[in-house]
Amino acid sequence: MKDINGDENIEIRVLLLGIYKALEDETISDVLKTLENSRVFDGKTGKKYIKILKSLNYINDDGLTFIGIQKAKEVELEFKI
Repeated sequence: MKDINGDENIEIRVLLLGIYKALEDETISDVLKTLENSRVFDGKTGKKYIKILKSLNYINDDGLTFIGIQKAKEVELEFKI
């Protein structure tokens, strides 16, 4: 997987946007729990998506990377349309 574009990857894009929009005191785990509670996906799927985002260098253990921030901004614009 080279990117997260495409209809089949909407949940991954929602997760990336959620991480981008998270409050300062929220962790990636907090965002995952929020999306799980909203029934966007289950915990196992969420962890798989985190691995995908890490493999694409969009996130690391500290949060979003520079390219992750850029991609999240693109996703945000996509959802505004």
